[in-house]
Amino acid sequence: MTAISSVRGRRVWDSRGNPTVEVDVVLENGVLGRAIAPSGASRGTREAIDLRDGGDALRGKGVSRALSSVNGLISGTLQGMDVTDQAAVDRAILNLDSSPLKDALGGNATVATSMAVLHAAAAYAQKPLWRYVADHYGCTPSLPLPEIQIFGGGAHAGRRVDIQDFMIMVPGARNFDEVMEVTNEVYFAAGDIMASRGKLAGVADEGGWWPMFDSNEEALETLVAAIEKAGEKPGDRVVISLDIAASEFGQNGKYRLALEDRDMDSGALIDMLGGWLDAYPIASIEDPVGEDDKPGMIEFTRRFGDRVQIIGDDYLVTNAALVNEAVADSACNAVLIKVNQAGTVSESIDTFFAARMAGWGAVVSARSGETEDATISHLSTGLGGGQLKVGSFQRSERMVKWNECLRIQDELGAETFVGGNPMMATWWGSERG
Repeated sequence: MTAISSVRGRRVWDSRGNPTVEVDVVLENGVLGRAIAPSGASRGTREAIDLRDGGDALRGKGVSRALSSVNGLISGTLQGMDVTDQAAVDRAILNLDSSPLKDALGGNATVATSMAVLHAAAAYAQKPLWRYVADHYGCTPSLPLPEIQIFGGGAHAGRRVDIQDFMIMVPGARNFDEVMEVTNEVYFAAGDIMASRGKLAGVADEGGWWPMFDSNEEALETLVAAIEKAGEKPGDRVVISLDIAASEFGQNGKYRLALEDRDMDSGALIDMLGGWLDAYPIASIEDPVGEDDKPGMIEFTRRFGDRVQIIGDDYLVTNAALVNEAVADSACNAVLIKVNQAGTVSESIDTFFAARMAGWGAVVSARSGETEDATISHLSTGLGGGQLKVGSFQRSERMVKWNECLRIQDELGAETFVGGNPMMATWWGSERG
């Protein structure tokens, strides 16, 4: 047994300039593990809650209460525990907070501590984190397929367009490095096109271009043009991925596209998205309807689940029980894995395996408020998760995660790059591209 000697939290700052929680876990032999909690702008109502101080200072976003959780209850409980027993450590943390959303300790306190424990265990084992994760959870490691934002929207770009993320994937690439090269060409081609048309307002929260489009579909048309300008054939080795984030503009099966001054019900939204699937090389779509629209998600999956990856984010909030419920409902066919959405590493891993048991896809994901922490690059690789979503191709809190994958590629081997999954291959291999 290798015991935890101390747990210490400190205030650091995220990509938005907001306070967040960093935790150091030190073992009896002096080995250190460190991790930082991210934060999201668009949040599911059932995900773990960041504990903030409120009041006027720091716009109410201070984290002294969360730090008190780390340096008090959590630290006292974890001292002396075996660092290699991640499940037991996380259970001990959860036993301190009986609230379903972790609003007593704070999800920012629990996730930073849980990830720091994982880092400390890997350091004690003298293994790269991705290798430790693979060995500890019995997985075959592989480099994930990136999902990379080109245009930001929704809560990530002042709601200038209603759809939150317009992204690309490159399942036809031979290795991770080639994905980065192709993405570079598409990303800057998109910026050039927008600038030439007077449609470029700057850079959004996650590094994608901040658009000035007149409609949501104009973003798709421009993205196709950017893929072509980069010398690629849309739907060949480059495909499109969307995060609709429908909970941000809809409730109770009613939706409003503010950019287009357009109201619609669930059926009309599904029809609109179906038309996009027919017209554009879209291989993956996230939260096509709201988190409270179960009939809509079931219907969307019934109609399109055999031809496109349908990811539940706000709909599933990295919760194994909700994944199992969705499997029984035939709603979605993939899950987004956000460690801070669950609150601990173990809960996230449980959700990943629930999806894998169902034959679903899994996309390990960052948040819009990010840091230099690259844990998820290792987590996705070590689990053999298949896909990784961290934002765009600009801003260092994004690039640190892509660059970490390139370093892992040197260790693991370029041949371990997964390329696509069956849902993407359906589009990628079709004649419609």
